[in-house]
Amino acid sequence: MDQKLGFYKGLAYRSLAAGLGSLLLSSVGIAGAFAEENDPAVLTPSPSTSQAAPSLPGLLNSIPPRSTVAPAPTAESEEPAIAPETADQTVRLRLSLSDRRVYVYRGETVEVSYPVAIGRSGWETPPGEFSVFSQIVDPGWTNPFTDEVSPPGPDNPLGERWIGFWSDGNNVIGFHGTPNRDSVGKAASHGCVRMYNEDVRALYDVVAIGTPVIVEP
Repeated sequence: MDQKLGFYKGLAYRSLAAGLGSLLLSSVGIAGAFAEENDPAVLTPSPSTSQAAPSLPGLLNSIPPRSTVAPAPTAESEEPAIAPETADQTVRLRLSLSDRRVYVYRGETVEVSYPVAIGRSGWETPPGEFSVFSQIVDPGWTNPFTDEVSPPGPDNPLGERWIGFWSDGNNVIGFHGTPNRDSVGKAASHGCVRMYNEDVRALYDVVAIGTPVIVEP
């Protein structure tokens, strides 16, 4: 009787050891697959510096549009998919010419607002409903009256960012930085919307191609 009991105990221990070994090998395999699926992704570079003037052909032909759609997760990925942006989360801009401020909305909530300079008399910023169609980091500028070219840099009239939202087919209007900080808050431009460089950098990062822009009197 004691021999039979010893035999069954030994069999039970060997079965338990085999089961633990299989579980350990399975865990190592899962960990390896998880590590492969979570390798760092290749970052998409930001738009390259452009020497083009803020004219429609230069903006549309030389600047690649920023992607507005997140890449779909791969079939093997175990990471949860990012929820698509819903209507109440959509970013939109409201430019009040009378307030001389641009308001950034997410849904119906104003997240932040910035002071701006608007078009002077005879060069008024046009009211209406538009959308962002171009974005440039460190834009160049060509004077439309003298054809003098200003390369990107601290003295460039367009500052550090350009966000175009209006065009008549030849000329364009957009938000941009300025080295002339004293002009912000005034009617001082030729129709464009000047901002402090630190503000236009922040605005640039929250908008994308297609972001609605509403300009009100």
